[in-house]
Amino acid sequence: MKRSIKKPKPRPTSAVNKKKRIRLKKSSFRSRSKHTHSLSRNQEYWRNWGKRAGQQDALAHDITKEPYQKKALNNLWVERANSQLLAANEQSYEAASKGYVKGYCKAAKLHVPDWILIPTARSVCAIVSVMNEELTIVKVMKQLNRLPLDEIIIIVNGSSDRTLEKVRAHSHALIVHYPDPLGHDVGRSIGAKLSHSDILLFLDGDFVVQAEKLIPFIYDVERGSDLALNNITPYLPLFSRWDSVTVMKRFLNTTLKRPELNANSLTAVPHALSRKALERIGCAELMVPPKAQVNAILNGLRITAPTSVNVVSVNKVRSHNKGKNNTVARLIIGDHVEALQLAMQLKGERIVFPDIIRKREYLKR
Repeated sequence: MKRSIKKPKPRPTSAVNKKKRIRLKKSSFRSRSKHTHSLSRNQEYWRNWGKRAGQQDALAHDITKEPYQKKALNNLWVERANSQLLAANEQSYEAASKGYVKGYCKAAKLHVPDWILIPTARSVCAIVSVMNEELTIVKVMKQLNRLPLDEIIIIVNGSSDRTLEKVRAHSHALIVHYPDPLGHDVGRSIGAKLSHSDILLFLDGDFVVQAEKLIPFIYDVERGSDLALNNITPYLPLFSRWDSVTVMKRFLNTTLKRPELNANSLTAVPHALSRKALERIGCAELMVPPKAQVNAILNGLRITAPTSVNVVSVNKVRSHNKGKNNTVARLIIGDHVEALQLAMQLKGERIVFPDIIRKREYLKR
């Protein structure tokens, strides 16, 4: 006879056991997500390369006696950064830079700061125009303070909140204060006029851009670009859904035979200018960014769009910039009308498009 084997009854799952299972699931999710953000092999290689380079430089060079240690360390870094690294992607460069800072500071027995080193020994200035941005300006300054900048110029204008107070408390920047609102573009042109650096980096104070995201703008100017624009193309919808401002930006670039620039414009930040570009264009022209862009193109300056920072979705919605035909849209469209007028004054009514077929002079006979 076969013996009957009784199967044990399943134990009822207590509430405590359920909680444990849930906790296990959550912790395993955290570990998976952490693993997802781990460095790639290439990034790991460059981080270790940076660490070793930093350790070696710490034995040979002492930055503690330098008045501006961040800049002193950056100068050592520029000598170390080879062409292979500079040709690598942004993530590999970031890994190498952070590895270098950590390697140097640990070997020199210094606190390891959250610095991001830049691939140039030239002087760099960041210019920020800000009005009523007390909630974001400190975060903006924090990111700028991670970079070895030679100048930071903050134009505080028309602020009725604590923006000015917060800028003073969290930065050693040159602060220019105007009680009346000037507009972002006027603020930028004032900052450019006050600057002395070789490379000018322009930002706004209403949204935060990570320091790592600013490196490509600086590096492109270092490599010979005169204007390094923000490439907003990846964030644009289908052409049928473009707003009138985006259409005007694209139209201006196409009219000047620069269709590859698409809707990229000096109107959008971040962007960077060389000192040469500023001298050719003039500080006053920066008050109307599309006019400055026309001047740059017609003067044969080199214009690139090296990287993309999403300013489309993070742009704050305010009463004057929402809805069709809003105040800001009308202002920017008017700027482009001015720019087209300037192009016609400089190059003729048809700008760069020849009128070959028509023999207009025969009508005058």
